[in-house]
Amino acid sequence: MPEHSEHGVVVGVDGSEAALRAVRWAAKQAHRRHAELTLVHAIDDEALSHPRPIPTRENLTEMIRQRGHRLLRKARDAAKEVAPDVPVSSVLLHERPVMALKTASENADLLVLGTEGLRPLGRVLVGSVSIALAARAACPVALVRPHVADEMPPETGPVVVGVDGTRASEAALALAFEEASWRRTGLIALHCWDDAFLSAVFEETRWTLDRSDIEEREQEVLAERLAGWQEKYPDVRVEREVVRGRPADELLKHADRAQLLVVGSRGRGGVAGMLLGSTSQAVMSYALCPVIVAREAGDRDR
Repeated sequence: MPEHSEHGVVVGVDGSEAALRAVRWAAKQAHRRHAELTLVHAIDDEALSHPRPIPTRENLTEMIRQRGHRLLRKARDAAKEVAPDVPVSSVLLHERPVMALKTASENADLLVLGTEGLRPLGRVLVGSVSIALAARAACPVALVRPHVADEMPPETGPVVVGVDGTRASEAALALAFEEASWRRTGLIALHCWDDAFLSAVFEETRWTLDRSDIEEREQEVLAERLAGWQEKYPDVRVEREVVRGRPADELLKHADRAQLLVVGSRGRGGVAGMLLGSTSQAVMSYALCPVIVAREAGDRDR
């Protein structure tokens, strides 16, 4: 079993139903971790800088502060409904939301954000705040959306983690095993390989591509990555899957029956300077279950 958390869980509060849903989910996370929950509401003072005749800036600022405190009290009540024993603290900051939550993440084990549900005919693009924090926060970032018809995210099913052999996926593996152990559920370790580029090269040269050799090697890659973690978490039942296809597509197939999806901030195709990979962005935008973007040590120092 994992050790108790030394730091807490931080969740952003903005008055939306999505944020309240995230607060409830975060409260349960804090309960599992035996950790404190911190509610953060940010007031962007720069948004008040342009002239307004009535009310005065001072009155308006005070009105917005009072509203912020009301939202925090409502969020605290929501957290206590689902996790009455979790210590809850509230913070109201005069700062842009991204900077306020990024600062809060420096002393947290997990930063939780809420987002709206998927529309019937498409997706809701992940907002700029979520993308920025998933890329730059000092701790892992969880994105929570309703599963079906505004329901709370599922609490059954496996934890799914994407494994590609990079440092980013090592961070994801560490977090996924920990989460699976806390939740007392199984773990699906998914490793994808895409031979589209090699197929084109071999077709042009008229060589034969032996996919069985590639798949055997990819199986070995996954086994090597899992070896130490399975020994550290013997209570977690692991299901290995090696599939041919795009990582985002395959992870999303599993997300429908998972209670949590864990990915690294950048994958095998990551480019220096791109702090959030395309796979991470895709699953954050499409997955029905909560998604945690794990942060590797190098990313946290940025």
